Amino acid sequence: MQRLYDFLRRHPMWVDGTWAVVLLGISLVGGVAGGYGSPAAAVPISLMLCLAVALRRRMPEKMLLLTAVAGVAQLITDVRIGPADFAMLVIVYTVAAEGARWASRFALGAGLCAAPVAHMRWPSDQTNLAGNIALTVFMTVPFALAWVLGDSIRTRRAYFAQLEERAARLEREREAQSKVAVAAERARIARELHDVVAHNVSVMVVQADGAAYVLDAAPDQAKKALETISSTGRQALAEMRRLLGVLRTGEHQEAGEYVPQPDVRQIEDLVEQCRGSGLPVDFKVEGTPRPLPSGVELTAYRIVQEALTNTRKHGGPNAGASVRLVYFDDGLGLLVEDDGKGAPHELYEEGGFDGQGHGLIGMRERVGMVGGTLDAGPRPGGGFRISALLPLKPAH
Repeated sequence: MQRLYDFLRRHPMWVDGTWAVVLLGISLVGGVAGGYGSPAAAVPISLMLCLAVALRRRMPEKMLLLTAVAGVAQLITDVRIGPADFAMLVIVYTVAAEGARWASRFALGAGLCAAPVAHMRWPSDQTNLAGNIALTVFMTVPFALAWVLGDSIRTRRAYFAQLEERAARLEREREAQSKVAVAAERARIARELHDVVAHNVSVMVVQADGAAYVLDAAPDQAKKALETISSTGRQALAEMRRLLGVLRTGEHQEAGEYVPQPDVRQIEDLVEQCRGSGLPVDFKVEGTPRPLPSGVELTAYRIVQEALTNTRKHGGPNAGASVRLVYFDDGLGLLVEDDGKGAPHELYEEGGFDGQGHGLIGMRERVGMVGGTLDAGPRPGGGFRISALLPLKPAH
């Protein structure tokens, strides 16, 4: 049954054609048996009305005019009301639902006039004046209901089309806003990495000058300086690859002041600032602290800063937080949790720590820059949880 229903929906002309044939058969049989009028006139009129049913979806306005012509011919040739006149109700509904506005108004007027005109053309001798009026009203009601139903379908379709268009527009706007947010965050990350790369290059220049100065007098010191240049150069190349990945979108850095960027050691100072502002924070470091790539340290600091600021903004007056730094052999783990009332997940997607960022969008961009992973979401029982793993080597 479902396959049949789908087939009929895909081929509405077949449905209309089938009903037109059935209506034509009933009209011809009824016309011969019931004596509605001269067959020479009744048959062509029935054909026109049934043709209007068959083509009503393809040419609703033209079929309305064809039906009107058939109705006028029916009055002129004295062909009484028969089964084929049911096509008039169908056309009124179709034009009200799918036709042009002028056609809809014409169909309404013609439908309301059809019953009175027909009753005047073929009055009933078996009823009095009140009965004739009641019969006329009774015959007019189906035309009014057909038009109202069709117009309601038109309004409903327009409403759903508007909803679909609005949803599509909002989706496009959301995608555009997301792209703008990502581009802005990448530009900011590029500015921050500028200091990291510049620092590495400066170290390489200083070490190279020192190695050249002591090359003859202290070969061991020169060798050590060259080793430092080698390791620093590799780190600078890794940072440059990430920087070029950000700038691949074509965004240019804005002119502005560049300041030294924070590192992991300053997270403790950040925690103390949060405690001084009234937010209880439990801070622990697990594993053996050791030097990390500058990009990893900057990313870790920004994630903790953003998470604690979101806790202050959304956690409520009695919220508390905990920060865990875990040094693994191949990476740095971050876990920031709070027990506040929290906020809808969408707010974390939209609001950043400085009021201009974009929450989790910025976090994911930062973590992606160093080849790490990020997991964020509400905690069972309340609060929010952010977990990140930052590898010591960038993913290739």
